Amino acid sequence: MCGIVGYTGPREAAAILLGGLRRLEYRGYDSAGLATVEGGRLHLRKRMGRVSELEDLLARRPARGGCGISHTRWATHGPATDANAHPHAGGRAGMVGLAVVHNGVIENHARLRAELMAEGFPFASETDSEVIAHLIARALETTHDLLEAVVTILPRLEGTYGLAVCSASHPGLIVGARMGSPLVIGVGDGEHLLASDAAAVAPHTKRVVYLEDGEVASLTPAGLDLAHRERGPVAPRIDRIDWHPDQAELGGNPHYMIKEIREQPTTVVDACRGRLSRRDATACLGGLNLSPRALRRARRIVLVGCGTSWHAALVGEYLIERIAHLPVEVEYAGEFRYRNAPLDDRTLVFILSQSGETADALGALREAKRRGHPTLAIVNTVGSTIAREATGGIYLHAGQEVGVASTKAFAAQVAVLTLLALYLGRLRHLSFSDGLAIVEALESAPGLIEEALKVEPIVERAAEQVATARTALFLGRDLLHPVALEGALKLTEISYIPAHGYPTAEMKHGPIALVDPQTPCVFLSARSPLYSKTLSSIEEVRARGGHVITIGTDGDRVLPALSDTFLPIPDAPEVILPLLAVIPLQLLAYHVALKLGRDIDKPRNLAKSVTVE
Repeated sequence: MCGIVGYTGPREAAAILLGGLRRLEYRGYDSAGLATVEGGRLHLRKRMGRVSELEDLLARRPARGGCGISHTRWATHGPATDANAHPHAGGRAGMVGLAVVHNGVIENHARLRAELMAEGFPFASETDSEVIAHLIARALETTHDLLEAVVTILPRLEGTYGLAVCSASHPGLIVGARMGSPLVIGVGDGEHLLASDAAAVAPHTKRVVYLEDGEVASLTPAGLDLAHRERGPVAPRIDRIDWHPDQAELGGNPHYMIKEIREQPTTVVDACRGRLSRRDATACLGGLNLSPRALRRARRIVLVGCGTSWHAALVGEYLIERIAHLPVEVEYAGEFRYRNAPLDDRTLVFILSQSGETADALGALREAKRRGHPTLAIVNTVGSTIAREATGGIYLHAGQEVGVASTKAFAAQVAVLTLLALYLGRLRHLSFSDGLAIVEALESAPGLIEEALKVEPIVERAAEQVATARTALFLGRDLLHPVALEGALKLTEISYIPAHGYPTAEMKHGPIALVDPQTPCVFLSARSPLYSKTLSSIEEVRARGGHVITIGTDGDRVLPALSDTFLPIPDAPEVILPLLAVIPLQLLAYHVALKLGRDIDKPRNLAKSVTVE
């Protein structure tokens, strides 16, 4: 969600801060701002709207100095206005001398605001974050030490925070603090950076330190000091970023979303690289940190995720139950930690998250750990909080995904869940020949995805009809049911057309009431024992004047005759059909949004990484 970038060093901070904010635009935001310190003066600049608005302001009113903090805000308290944009200044009237940027939510902000207002501290915004700036300013009146002032006020904050603070009276110093909202330090040569996402520091250094909850960092050009607010000094552990910032460039594509859709053949190759064994007809998943005996002992799997990750988990449910004969439950992360679900000591909990920082998913992981269960992560971001706190896991290796609407991360999650199903199946009962067939199917998937992408010209024509729709239905059975849900989500996210996904058999139990000529119905079908039942449902929609779009295997002679538009995918083993069937749906959402002139990579109100509950 919100983005933080800080810099202290010999260079002008403003240019580095702006560059970092641009790299975090994919996270979703409504305003941007920065504060720099120069010769004992604090320069504060902020604007509602895009980073480009802030850049225009700085062209008219430069903010000099080699130390500064910046922010892109995703609203939690108060609408998008200049006043509500970060940074927030702290101090009594006429004595403003420090600035704070904050990610997270301060749950007791109303009580703190009343207390501070009674003492004469002026409030200029409706945000919860401004109380932090005034609390620090008040503490500075006594301590005159910025680091000590920050540490002093942290116990007063109830909720989550990732903080960066700078002060006119402490030139060159940035103080950062974390509790439930990610922060990473970039370690440079005579300079240091602080950010909520490693993408912001990657152009400047490959050496990073990930803060843990409760840690406070003190950054100057010359050094880095790290301490836990309760346990004292901490020796920083320096990691290396394993990707290049050029991976996040458009590469000639008009939008990140279409770039990432087209990258999916490579995504599946990278997700499976080194993890398929023809010799043993299985998958090699060494990062689980559980012995084969412990995995064989499992009697139930719980897959936990949000949004697209939840849909990928549903695909995993079908695959693991079918291939490994293990019962699987799929849980919404935001419900899992509060639902008090009965979990016995032979249950494995897997947390799915692209960013590895999703607040609901992290809360679910911590609840499962508290109850003593092995918690395994399926994440994309190396060094993320979920990756660090899990017992073990599987990295997606999908590279940075910039588009808010997830595409290639879904493909990577489905590929990894297929690997997991294969691995568990071979540990239990799956025969060598059946295991080898799955290995071969996964090996063939990248080439088949390349073929599936060739449907784009037909999808563009179908998008003409969908772009005028009031709503849309997406329907699929068996392994393609979760894919239908994902297709509906993609269309809703970036075109703002309300779309609903259902199992095809559920159409007659309510959704058929929506069918009319202005409601496209997208059916996912393939040759299977349920194929004829899908044909019956299509006929029911046609009988009511509904517009029918179908996705089926190339060479099908029946579906095209029943469809207004037929979108072919290559004939393929059933186990990899979700990887192919999702391609036309992603392309459909993209081209509908394009025709409607939507902001495809940054759809309204959405954020890439949802770091608050």
